[in-house]
Amino acid sequence: MGDDDILVLHDTQCAKAMTILLRGANDMMLDEMDRSLHDSLCIVQRTLESGRVVPGGGSVEAALSIYLEMLATTLGSREQLAIAEFAEALLVIPKVLTVNAAKDATELVAKLRAYHYQAQTKEGKKHLQGFGLDLVKGEVRNNIEAGVLEPAMSKIKSIQFATEAAITILRIDDLIKLDAEEEQG
Repeated sequence: MGDDDILVLHDTQCAKAMTILLRGANDMMLDEMDRSLHDSLCIVQRTLESGRVVPGGGSVEAALSIYLEMLATTLGSREQLAIAEFAEALLVIPKVLTVNAAKDATELVAKLRAYHYQAQTKEGKKHLQGFGLDLVKGEVRNNIEAGVLEPAMSKIKSIQFATEAAITILRIDDLIKLDAEEEQG
């Protein structure tokens, strides 16, 4: 292949390893292909490890945001503000997805939130739980039926890390203030 000699073994009785050969126009393209393929294989590995998937396209973040906002309204302490802000912060994921796809983030995220609000509050609307963003058409759709799924393990870990980061920031109770330097002379 190219300038390199390779040895190909095929039709073996016991194949425990596979080789994927990537060919491209230049080294930069090959590096990008290698990174994309590695990411894809890691996603498959995470899916097989967790054994569960969740709908993609911002669906989980929107649903969790709605749930936390409703939970926050039941509290009467300062915790209410922290939970409500965390719920708002979860919407950054669908907003960034929408902006990166050059779509109207305000409209699409509002529609997505409306679907998930109905799924959590109205009887007979549970089928809306799997709805997420379709960034090709710029609409909200059932991502479970469309096959847009994410490994549950990755989603759980990312939400856990975000929660830990938020808690760490909230625990900081010191204020560091730098006084302006006085002018000399």
